[in-house]
Amino acid sequence: MAEKRDYYEVLGVGRTADGDQNKRAYRKLALKYHPDNYKGDKNEGERHFKELAEAYEVLSDPVKRQRYDQYGHAGLRGAGVHDFSSMGFGDIFSMFEDIFGGFGSVGQTTRRQADRGLDLETEVELTLEQVAAGMDQTLEFERIDLCDSCSGSGSRPGTKPQRCNACGGYGQVQQQMQGFFGLSVRIIACPQCHGKGTVVTDPCNQCDGTGRGKKKRILTVHIPPGVHDESIIRIRSEGEPSRQGTSRGDLHVYVRLRPHPLLTRRNDDLFCQVPITFTQAALGSTIEVATLTGKEELAVPPGTQNGDIITMKKRGLPNARTGRMGDEHVQVFIEVPKKLTHKQRQLLKQLAEIEQVNVTPERKGFFETLKDYFATEQE
Repeated sequence: MAEKRDYYEVLGVGRTADGDQNKRAYRKLALKYHPDNYKGDKNEGERHFKELAEAYEVLSDPVKRQRYDQYGHAGLRGAGVHDFSSMGFGDIFSMFEDIFGGFGSVGQTTRRQADRGLDLETEVELTLEQVAAGMDQTLEFERIDLCDSCSGSGSRPGTKPQRCNACGGYGQVQQQMQGFFGLSVRIIACPQCHGKGTVVTDPCNQCDGTGRGKKKRILTVHIPPGVHDESIIRIRSEGEPSRQGTSRGDLHVYVRLRPHPLLTRRNDDLFCQVPITFTQAALGSTIEVATLTGKEELAVPPGTQNGDIITMKKRGLPNARTGRMGDEHVQVFIEVPKKLTHKQRQLLKQLAEIEQVNVTPERKGFFETLKDYFATEQE
C-alpha cells in the first residue's frame, strides 16, 4: 500500500491555515480533478479527488486535525475517517455540499444547514494611474448557476421531483460507525437524495437532473479612486446560488497593483528617485520628473545635497475615504560621471585649485600614504 501524503501538502496549505483557507483550497482542487473537468488520466484524477476529500475531512474537523497534528496518520485510527477510496463522486460531493453548492450529480445537504450561496473570488490588476482616477472594470468569470431550463429543480419542465423513499422526505438517515470507544450512531445526509428529501425521476435534458451548470458571467465593477493593493471589493449577490436557489453568495474582487517603473507608493504619497549632476546640485537647476499625469518641471535649489528630498504638493494619490490628495516626494542623487572630457577635467582641476583641494594624480594613493606612515613610525 502506498504511503499517504501529508494532508497539508495534499491541499497545498500551511499548517497554520484556517478553516476558510482549507475550504477554498479543497474546493479549487476538487473541482479541478472532478471527472467533468479533469483532462488527464481519469484514474489519476479520481485518485487525487479522493485523496483531497480525505485530507479535507481531517483538516476541517478540529478534533481530527489535532490528533493528526500530534500523531500523524497513525493517530487517526478509529477516529471515524471515511474510506473515500470505496466511494463514488456523488457520495463525496454530498458530504461536502456546503462547499460545492450542488455541482455535478449532487443535490442538497441537510435542511439544518444555512441556505446561503457560495462566495466567489477574482482579482483585477491596476496601474497607479488607474488608482488615481478610479475606473469601471469589466470582469468575466465562470460560476455554477441554476439551469435555465428547469430553474434548478433538476426535473424536466412540467414535472416535479418526488419524495425520497429512503429517508421519507426528511433528507437525513442514521449511520452506524465503529469509533474509538465502540459503535456509535450519527445523523448524515441521505445517500439516495443527498439530503434534499426528494429525487428526480424525470431529469431535465439540459442539466441531466443536476439543476446546475457552468455559466459565463460578465459584469462591470466600479473601482473607487485611491484603492490600496490587496483591497477587497465586495459585490453582493454575484456568487453562486444557494442549495434552495433562494439566495446567492457574494463576489470578492481582490485588487492587485502593477509596479510602476519610476514611482513607488507609500500610503497616499508617491516617491521617486532622480539623478542630477554636481553642477545642477551646486548651482540650482530645473529638471523633469515623472508624475501620474505626465512629465513636470521641478526646481532644484542651489546647494542641494545628495539624497535631499523635494516635495511636490498634491501630486500623489487620493485618499480612499476623504479624497484628500497625497504628495509626491522626489529624492535627488548626485551622479558622478565615470569618464570626463579634456575640457571637463581642466575645469574641475581649476575648481579644485580654488578650493585648495589636492586631486589625483597629484594626491598620493592610499597604499603609498600608508607605507609612508609606517616608515615614519619606525623611525
